[in-house]
Amino acid sequence: QVHPQESGPGLVKPSQTVSLTCTVSGASITTSDSAWAWIRQPPGKGLEWVGTIAFDGETYYNPSLRSRSFVSRNTLKNQFSLELSSVTPEDTAVYFCDSWGSVPNSWGQGTQVTVSS
Repeated sequence: QVHPQESGPGLVKPSQTVSLTCTVSGASITTSDSAWAWIRQPPGKGLEWVGTIAFDGETYYNPSLRSRSFVSRNTLKNQFSLELSSVTPEDTAVYFCDSWGSVPNSWGQGTQVTVSS
């Protein structure tokens, strides 16, 4: 069973960069045809896809967040990460990581990111 687990700073100030990490157990993030994504849910709103890194390292981004987003990975640690720069209070959300493609779809429990001065 795939088990992604998010971690992050919790509280960040406006204009800063938030860095989140997803640690994966149960499957390798380099499994052929697998994909690993970041999704967020602002308070009172629906889910919003942020970005994805595929098994081969190719990345894909939500066009509305592309200029501020960077998804990377550490294959030795079986982790993938999200950096979101120039954050504003509108980036306040629960951030989830999930797996899909050739590995079972599985979501982490989410990590709260609050942008506030």
